Amino acid sequence: MTSVAVFSRALVEAAVAPERAVEVVREAFVAYARGEWTMPAKVYVTNYPAGDFRAMPALGGGHALLKWVTSFPGNPGRGLPTVTGVVVVSNAETGQLEAVLDAGAVTALRTGAAAVLAAEVLGRSDAASAAVIGAGVNGRATARTFLARGRRAALWDVDGERARAVADELGADVAPSLEAALAADLLATVTPGHELVLDDGTLFPGQHVSLMGADGPGKAEVSVTELVRARLFADDWEQASHGGEMAGAVEQGLVHRSDVTSLGDVLAGTAPGRLADGDITAFDSTGLAIQDLAIALAALERAGDLRPPTLEL
Repeated sequence: MTSVAVFSRALVEAAVAPERAVEVVREAFVAYARGEWTMPAKVYVTNYPAGDFRAMPALGGGHALLKWVTSFPGNPGRGLPTVTGVVVVSNAETGQLEAVLDAGAVTALRTGAAAVLAAEVLGRSDAASAAVIGAGVNGRATARTFLARGRRAALWDVDGERARAVADELGADVAPSLEAALAADLLATVTPGHELVLDDGTLFPGQHVSLMGADGPGKAEVSVTELVRARLFADDWEQASHGGEMAGAVEQGLVHRSDVTSLGDVLAGTAPGRLADGDITAFDSTGLAIQDLAIALAALERAGDLRPPTLEL
């Protein structure tokens, strides 16, 4: 009989602080860049326009992971979360199942960590302001991570009441307008990706934007014209070029593999990041299973302290 630890949303959040999430996601990016961790391609099972299901495997750190997760943008209108699912972790030597974790909480932690990590690495050294567009679960996690890293962040959302509620909860600011939020030195867009947030001429020299919402086919937060003004970075070229923010520009022949730098390579020291203060830098995040694995393993490190409930299988 196998004892399997079960981490609810609350237990995942209790186990992994935002600061720790940034640490382990950084380590995962580097391990992936060096070929020490592996990640087969993400599989989409689509039911558009309602939403999609995603199967995301990874192997590293002596463990294997599979995340089965959904993205159903219309769910908040039904009183349901946009992202639901489970993360399953097994021992890579024996194949024994070790833990099941709430996928929404794991996703939020690694999304916030990746957005802020990219901003810290690619933003100007003298960046003074930060803003998060979108105050849903992942936007909240991004603002929370900025704050945990010692940087004030302003929130903006199409639902002003939601932005105020999240800001009050976190001790963050509320941007007085979308235009004010878009003027931040460090910007993270964490929206459903169905409408453009950054139209032509929006980004300014020296600005950094972490584009977190376009994580599947047909989604975009920035116009193609605006995207190609930036120096481009991605979590993974294959995912980004097919289902990320850059997919439209790739289809039009405006962006090629040689135009895009892996964030993992920057973190590993094998590729440059920002080259000049006047650069516009853009990070295209599609979400990687290696990030989920990093968060899951960080949660498992705390199992002895938190004593999560177990399933006997």
